[in-house]
Amino acid sequence: MTTATLETTRRSARAAVRRRGRRDLLKHLGLGAFVLLMLYPLIWMIVSSFKPDHLILTEPGLIPSEMTFDNFAEGWNALNRPFSVFFANSLIVTVGAIVGNLFSCSLTAFALARLEFRMRKVYLAITLVSVMLPMHVLVIPQYIFFSQLDLVNTYYPLLIPKFLATDAFFVYLMVQFIRTIPRDLDRAAWIDGSGPFRTFWYVILPLMRPALVTTTIFTFIWTWNDFFVPLIYLTSPKMFTVPVALNSMVDSETQSGVGMLFAMSLLSLLPVLIFFAVAQKQLIRGIATTGLK
Repeated sequence: MTTATLETTRRSARAAVRRRGRRDLLKHLGLGAFVLLMLYPLIWMIVSSFKPDHLILTEPGLIPSEMTFDNFAEGWNALNRPFSVFFANSLIVTVGAIVGNLFSCSLTAFALARLEFRMRKVYLAITLVSVMLPMHVLVIPQYIFFSQLDLVNTYYPLLIPKFLATDAFFVYLMVQFIRTIPRDLDRAAWIDGSGPFRTFWYVILPLMRPALVTTTIFTFIWTWNDFFVPLIYLTSPKMFTVPVALNSMVDSETQSGVGMLFAMSLLSLLPVLIFFAVAQKQLIRGIATTGLK
């Protein structure tokens, strides 16, 4: 190979590297702009939580001309009780929902994936169809049912359905995961004298950790942020969860309390962000190893 040919090859390689570098730069600039666009509402809420009420809507920019911490102090006691009460209420409902989903959905998934009984496929089909059914369709009959039992303004309407495997999405998720577990493990347990429940408890359940972790994370996020169902069943302020309490802060006529709303909304995001940061690795692993993919 001649010197001229080598030089031409080097120039072509350098040109290719420069073109690839420009493409990568444009790609990252585009992704960065998209990320900023998606994060703009969150950034605006954070900035607005430090603004006085009269500047939040009249000064839409991200650089405030005046900052205050009064929104946090006033918002913490805005509803005649510390906001920690609503955090505690949300925690009770969220933990109960997690326990209920883990217990009921895992048992239901094991039955649909492993046990042989009549109309098993029909029940599985009904479960899958219920995933596509909007929850708002069932709100009125459920409310009438719990009202007749005198359970309105309690946490039972929020928790009882969780212990009855009503979240079909998680049932389907666990069914798909259990199907990946070899049936030879079940047969070995049955040969050793284990019944269906012992097989589930000692063999299947320990292997379901990725699916259980995924269910825990999504249940936490969805329940903590749920506004519609608690708004229907909870009527006493002392029973409010965080989303319902936030809704009660703003005066619909004067629009006062917007700053307090943003300040407490920012605080309400912290448990979700912390939980997600701690469980991020488990979430990715669970999604990669379950039927969610």
